[in-house]
Amino acid sequence: MSVDGEVRQLRTEADEPGWEVDPDDEWGVAVVATVGRQLKLRREAVGMRVGEFGQAVGYGEDLVYKIEGGKRIPRPEYLDMADEVLGAGGLLAAMKEDVAKVRYPKRVREIAKLEAQAVEAGLYSNHNIHGLLQIEEHMRSLFGAWLPAYSDEETERMVAARMARRSLFERSPAPTLSFVQEEVTLRRPVGGRMVWRRQLEHLLELGELRNVSIQVMPTDVEDHFGTGGLIEVLKFPDGASVGRSEGAFNGRPVTDPKQIRILDLRYSMIRAQALTPRESRAFIEQMLGET
Repeated sequence: MSVDGEVRQLRTEADEPGWEVDPDDEWGVAVVATVGRQLKLRREAVGMRVGEFGQAVGYGEDLVYKIEGGKRIPRPEYLDMADEVLGAGGLLAAMKEDVAKVRYPKRVREIAKLEAQAVEAGLYSNHNIHGLLQIEEHMRSLFGAWLPAYSDEETERMVAARMARRSLFERSPAPTLSFVQEEVTLRRPVGGRMVWRRQLEHLLELGELRNVSIQVMPTDVEDHFGTGGLIEVLKFPDGASVGRSEGAFNGRPVTDPKQIRILDLRYSMIRAQALTPRESRAFIEQMLGET
C-alpha cells in the first residue's frame, strides 16, 4: 500500500517487542482483553475490515487480530489512531493510562503505586545504583548482564517500567527523597565509560533538586549499619509506612510500626555515617573528573 505515493511499511509483531501480555497477571489480562474487545466492537460498528483498519493505523492484520483478541498490549499511539479512525470521540484514547500500566511487570507496578503515594522515601543501595536514579543506558546494561539472559521483550518491559517510575521526581507536591549509595556502586563503569559519565552527571542533576538528597557511603568506612543490604522505607500522608530490607524480616515488605522503627533506625545511622549531601556532591564531581 502507499501513502502520498510512497510504500507504507505496516508494523508487525517483530516491530513490537515487549508488548506481550503476562498470562500470570490476572488484572493485566482482563484489562487488555476488555480494550481489545472494545476496539473490535468499534471497528465492526463502522463496518471496517481488519485489513482496512490495519492500513489506516499502520499495523499488519496479524497484529490487529492479536490486539483485538487480548493477546498483545496496544501502544498508546495505536489507541490514539484507532480513536481517530473509528470516530470514538476520545473513548478509546482514554484507555491509555490503564493499558500503559499493564505493560509493567506486576511486582514493579505494585512498587510504583506505593512510590506514587509516598510523601517521603529513604533508600539505601549497596549493590547497584538505585533504580530510581539510573539512566536508561545504565538500566539496559544491567539487564543485559543478567543470567539467565532476559529476552528482548522482557528487557523492554523492565526498562519501560523503571523509566516510568522516575515520574516520582515530577510529582507535585514533591515527595522528600533521600538516597544513600555505596561508593562502589558509583565506581562500577556499567555500560562503558561514556554511559558511566552520563550516569554520574545524572546523579549531580538530581542532587540539585530541593526535595532530593543523595549521599555517598565511602568504602573506607570500617563498619556501618548497611552491611545487611538494601533498605527502603516509604511513608504516606496518613502516617502509615511500608519498608523492606534484605537483611531483616526475611526481606519481605513490612508495615508493623515496631519493624518500621527498626528499619528507620538503621537507615538513620547509615545516613549519619555517610558523607553529607554537599560532601557527596563534591565526591561525585571528583569521580566525574577522573573518568
